[in-house]
Amino acid sequence: MENYQDLLNKQRNYFRGGKTKDVQFRIDTLNKLKDLIHTNELAILSAVKQDLNKSELEAKRAEVGLVLAEIDFTLEHLESWAETKEVPTAASHEGAQSFIKPEPYGSVLVIAPWNYPFQLAVSPLVGAIAGGNTAVLKPSELTPNTSAILSSIFNDHFPEEYLHVIEGEVETSTALLKEDFDYIFFTGSTGVGKIVAEAAAKHLTPMTLELGGKSPTIVHEDANLDEAALRIARGKFANAGQTCVAPDYLLVHSSVKETLLDKLKASITAAYGENIVENPYFGHVVSERHFDRLVDFLNNGTIAAGGQSDRSQLIIEPTILDNISWDDPVMQDEIFGPILPVIAYDDPAAIIDEIVKRPKPLALYLFSEDENFQDEILNTISFGGGAINDTISHMTSHYLPFGGVGASGMGAYHGKASFDTFTHFKSILKRTNK
Repeated sequence: MENYQDLLNKQRNYFRGGKTKDVQFRIDTLNKLKDLIHTNELAILSAVKQDLNKSELEAKRAEVGLVLAEIDFTLEHLESWAETKEVPTAASHEGAQSFIKPEPYGSVLVIAPWNYPFQLAVSPLVGAIAGGNTAVLKPSELTPNTSAILSSIFNDHFPEEYLHVIEGEVETSTALLKEDFDYIFFTGSTGVGKIVAEAAAKHLTPMTLELGGKSPTIVHEDANLDEAALRIARGKFANAGQTCVAPDYLLVHSSVKETLLDKLKASITAAYGENIVENPYFGHVVSERHFDRLVDFLNNGTIAAGGQSDRSQLIIEPTILDNISWDDPVMQDEIFGPILPVIAYDDPAAIIDEIVKRPKPLALYLFSEDENFQDEILNTISFGGGAINDTISHMTSHYLPFGGVGASGMGAYHGKASFDTFTHFKSILKRTNK
């Protein structure tokens, strides 16, 4: 197993030279990164297509577009974020000054996942650069073509003592986690997140964990069913359901269940066609292991729509599973695929009780026009973030910190929250000697 101590020492020495702390240097780096993304856009889209069969339109929007928007927003605000800010001083220290000075942590490690292999690798790096840190990026081995592009973009255009990509298998991540980085940012499963947290604890390294969980979608009896069906289908089946904030399961009031399912089927057909297994633009499951795990779920309940699959192409149709119980295997762990289990309810209190006694989800979505019911859900269920009368859109706003809670993660990023994540805010009280 390789030792990365030399690389970390180089990054520490580079950081101590003070170059990365200069705000203009950070701005110049972000502009350079933006230019490199534009220059390599076709190669990025091609790599993501090879790895996940992600369509050009979807990859442009969700992989490249979101990163470029994050860079632009950061460039617009970085100077003000990085300023030392004076704050009021307590009366007991009359005559003194108090201020807060943002400073970078130092050398950070970013471990990225495979499901959005470009966006979820580069977006955290935008925050690390904006904060004034050096960084090591470990992309996922399950998306090798995108990992190679990331390596080319960073390793060919930035010195390794500043920004460096390391490709490799799980053993590479394990070796990197043994090093004493100043901050760790991990995106992935809850199970691996626990391993990362254990490794970080040995050095008391602060970290952000962007994990997952079973994100519920509730469709109440008063919901706009046309909009609900369209937005649930879009949020669930994009990227073949391999999205951390995708609706994981559907809780629908029994009085509107059949109508909603009919509209969901229509929305799926409108988006992907009749014979989806033959659709060249529908995303593929990332690996045979994940494919086999997902196909096993098709034995749960009854198939209300979809259900076809092709292992040779790693493709599974968008599938709706009806007559599901809370105890079925598909309801035990995050699905992370194009399968939507459905549970009907009559008593809202019963589903609230079921949700709150499970691990806190990364996201929750509610379709209802009843503001009292909206307030009840928001006040009684803990979750990372979510939306009312929509799905997944909250994670695209620069003004909404994105992250989990409990088993779905700790810490947040996007917009100013990204700068804050990779920044220590140093509190100073300055007294005179008079």
